[in-house]
Amino acid sequence: MAPPLIHLKALRLRIGATQLFEDAELAVAPGDRIGLVGLNGSGKSTLLKIAAGEVEPDAGERFLQPGVTLRYLPQEPDLSGFATTLAYAEAGLGPEDDPHRARALLKALGLGGGEDPASLSGGEARRAALARTLAPAPDILLLDEPTNHLDLPAIEWLETELKGLRSALVLVSHDRRFLETLTRATVWLDRGACRRMERGFADFEAWRDEILEREEAERHKRDRKIVREEHWLRYGVTARRKRNVRRLAELQALKQARREAKPAAGKVKLAAARAETSSRLVFEAEDLAKAYGGRPIVADFSLKVTRGDRIALVGPNGAGKTTLVKLLLGDLAPDAGTVKRGASLEVVFLDQKREALDEAATLAEVLTEGRGDTVFVGGRPRHVVSYMKDFLFLPDQARQPVARLSGGERGRLLLARALARPSNVLVLDEPTNDLDLETLDLLQELLADYPGTLLLVSHDRDFIDRVATSVVMAEGEGRWTEYAGGYGDMLAQRGAGVTARDRDPTEKPKRRARAAGPAAAPPRKRRLSPREQHALKTLPAEIEALSAEVARLEAALADPSVYETDREAVERTARALDGAQAKLQAAEDEWLRLELLKDELA
Repeated sequence: MAPPLIHLKALRLRIGATQLFEDAELAVAPGDRIGLVGLNGSGKSTLLKIAAGEVEPDAGERFLQPGVTLRYLPQEPDLSGFATTLAYAEAGLGPEDDPHRARALLKALGLGGGEDPASLSGGEARRAALARTLAPAPDILLLDEPTNHLDLPAIEWLETELKGLRSALVLVSHDRRFLETLTRATVWLDRGACRRMERGFADFEAWRDEILEREEAERHKRDRKIVREEHWLRYGVTARRKRNVRRLAELQALKQARREAKPAAGKVKLAAARAETSSRLVFEAEDLAKAYGGRPIVADFSLKVTRGDRIALVGPNGAGKTTLVKLLLGDLAPDAGTVKRGASLEVVFLDQKREALDEAATLAEVLTEGRGDTVFVGGRPRHVVSYMKDFLFLPDQARQPVARLSGGERGRLLLARALARPSNVLVLDEPTNDLDLETLDLLQELLADYPGTLLLVSHDRDFIDRVATSVVMAEGEGRWTEYAGGYGDMLAQRGAGVTARDRDPTEKPKRRARAAGPAAAPPRKRRLSPREQHALKTLPAEIEALSAEVARLEAALADPSVYETDREAVERTARALDGAQAKLQAAEDEWLRLELLKDELA
C-alpha cells in the first residue's frame, strides 16, 4: 500500500466550549477519492482547513509528503484584491503549471476572465474559485461544498472533470448523487473522531446505521450488567462479608464507561406550521409572457397547480426560474397572459441567501423577531430554546450572534424560521445548500407529509427525484415544459439533461446580450443503455430469488419455538427479513421503471 500523501493524526481541537476533535485522523493516499461526511457543526470544514494548513489544531500531527502539491476550495472563496477573474485564477498556478489552463477552465465554466470579482454572483465566484483550484492539477484536492451555487450544467461538467483528474480527492458535499459518482471511500466525522469505510458514499448510510445499532446494543448490554452488579453489591453474601475488590473495580469501570460514552447525535425534528387548507386550485397560468431587454424569459407558458402538487423548477442559471416563481406568486406582473390564484393562500418563502440573516443578531432574535424568548410556531407559543433544540442547537447558542454559525447551521436557522410560520404553500429556493445529509432526509420526510403545495427551485438531482411530483424544465427561448415525475423521469422523457444557457463569455457580467446562434441539433433518440438492457433481463430472476428468501425468513419467524430458544437468532432473522424486503421492493420498482421506459421508447 502506498504511503499517504498527507496524514493528519491524533488531532485535538476545542473551539469555545465545544471539543470539536478528540482523536481525529485522516490519511490520503495517491488515487484516493474520499467523501468526508458528518452532521453540520461536526467539524468537516475545519478538518479540511487543518489539512490545507490554514488552521492549527491544539494537538496532533500534520504530515505532508515533500514535493506534494495541495489545493483547497473553501466554502466561501475570497476574490478581494484581484482585478479580474483571470488574475485570481492564475494566482493559483505554480511555476511548473500550464499558464493557459486557468483561462481554459474559466471558459469551460462560462467566464471570460475579464470579469470584476466585486460584481460576481455567488455562482460566478464559485466558478472562478474552481478554476483557480483545478488549474494546477495538484496531487491533492480538498473541496468544501464545490456544488453550492452551481447550476446543473456546471455540476455535471465538474463531475466529468474530476473523474478525469489523477489528483487524490477529499470531498465535502450535501449532494448525494455527486458523492455517489465520485467517491471510493467514506470518512465519517462522528463525535470528534473519524471512522473510515473503504467503499463509496452509496454504501455509507447502511454502514452508519449498522454502527449505531451495534453501539445501542452494547450500551444496553452494559447497562444490564451494571444493574446485575449493583444488585450483587447490595444483596450478595460475598459482597457483605469481604467486599470483592476486583468485582467492585469492574463495576466502577463500567459506570465510568457509561459516563464517558458519547451518545449519538440527535436528530432534527422538522414540522411545518400549517395554515388553513387552501382551495383546490392553487395557481392557473395561461399564456404567460415576460421578457427583459428583448430576451424572452417566459413565453406562452400555461400551467395548472392544484393543492398537494410538488413542482420542481429546473434549468441553468439565468434561465428565469425565480422570475417564473414570482409571476406565479403575483410578486411580478407579466407582459402578457394571466395568473389565477386560489383562495386562502398562505405562502412561506425559504430564502437560502445568507444575506437574509443579520450577522449581529442572536439566534433567539432571529427566531423570535426580537420579541423576547417566545417563538410562535403555527400561532402557538414555544420557548425559543425548546424550539432551537428541535434543530440541534444548544441552549447556550441562543445568545450567540449569527456570525459565529457555520454554513450548515445558518441553513438550519433559516429553515427553523421559515417552518415556524403558518403556510399552505411552501416556496423553497435551493433548500439543500449547506444542510447535512441527515437534515435533508428529515426535510424530505416533512415534505412528503406536508398537506400543502410545494414550489421547489433546486439543482440537487437526488432531492428533486425524492420530492417532486413533476418538473418544469427551461427549454430555452422562454419556453418551459412540464414533465411528470422527478429529475430522472424528466431525463427519460426528454432524452437529455439541462444544458447551459448560451452566452458570450467576453462580455461583462450582468450586461451579457443573448447572441443568436445556430439552431441546436435535434437530440438523439433515447435508447436503453447496455446496463438498463442487462438489468431488464436479470431482474426477473433476482426478484424471484428475493421473493423466495422473504418467504423463507417469514416462515422462520412464524415458528413459535424459535422465540423460546434463541432471541438473538430472532433479531438476526428479523433484520435479514427487513433487508430482503427492501431489496425486493427496490428490484420490483426498478423493473417496473425499465418496462415503462422500454414501452415509451418503443
